[in-house]
Amino acid sequence: MEKKSLWKKITGSREASLVIVLIVLCIAVTIKSPNFMSAQNILEILKNNAVIMIMALGMLCVLLIGGIDISITSTLAFAGMTIGMMYKYNKIESTFLGFLIATAMGAVCGLLIGVIIAYGKVMPIIATMGFMYIYRGFAYLVAQDQWAGADALGSFKDFTLSNSLSFGLINNTITVTVICYIIFFIVLKWTKFGRSIYAVGSNAEAAEISGINVAAIKTAVYTIMGTLAGLCGALATSVYASAQPNMQTSKEMDVIAACVIGGVSMNGGRGSVLGALLGALVLSVISKALPLVGINAIAQNTIKGVIIVAVIVLNVLTQRMMDKANLENREM
Repeated sequence: MEKKSLWKKITGSREASLVIVLIVLCIAVTIKSPNFMSAQNILEILKNNAVIMIMALGMLCVLLIGGIDISITSTLAFAGMTIGMMYKYNKIESTFLGFLIATAMGAVCGLLIGVIIAYGKVMPIIATMGFMYIYRGFAYLVAQDQWAGADALGSFKDFTLSNSLSFGLINNTITVTVICYIIFFIVLKWTKFGRSIYAVGSNAEAAEISGINVAAIKTAVYTIMGTLAGLCGALATSVYASAQPNMQTSKEMDVIAACVIGGVSMNGGRGSVLGALLGALVLSVISKALPLVGINAIAQNTIKGVIIVAVIVLNVLTQRMMDKANLENREM
């Protein structure tokens, strides 16, 4: 059997290509800003982008079944604003209870979307667009022209300043992110539920014939997405020490972009946890790097878009090379 060269191994893997892109980006920024790769700065990047990274896991699952969810940041705002006002008016004090309420709210929001899409046969883009406005409207209704600042949040804001979950090793926000990635890696790679998600995205009709309850899987996936959005609502409130009804507006596009950069197919059935992680990291580095290298605020979105398109094109070319190699192997 012919051994593959190192170059073919690299270009034959989407994840390896993304690692190279990430390394090149970091080197380029470090040349301009030597402190970019310091441990403190890396931890700060991970902390500030934890919300996008965690929600990318849920979006990965949604895209794997051939769906889409653009309501996630509205769910986040609804959950985050609710607990923010509860802390402000002393309805709750426990940090754990705040996270539990926000996560449960997100799960209910996601479940409702999932039921309408799976059993009501409504197109995902239409259903989630409607709920994007509904949940954002709920956030504003809860706010009543108010917001919850650092003083109102009390000890809740200290959660993301602490290292208690990792016994003093790393920030709590990063610990939560790592735990989420470990869980999703295990579920998608080694469980029946994970295999069912891939099967539904690859061919829903074939999955149904093989005994998979497609509607239940779709409902579960959207519920998971909502659960993570609710969790991130609590995290964002703690990280930024404030709860506002317009929090994380339009950031759902960053979540989707992170998955697409990571090689997740929007047609369903193809993608990985590692790819979603690398895509989120590339996006995080780009967002942090542009101001550091002197790109003005007006041009940042344009440059960011160009880089994202370039990385996606690289992904497409890599996928074509992989498909070609697989076809040649079958013909041999």
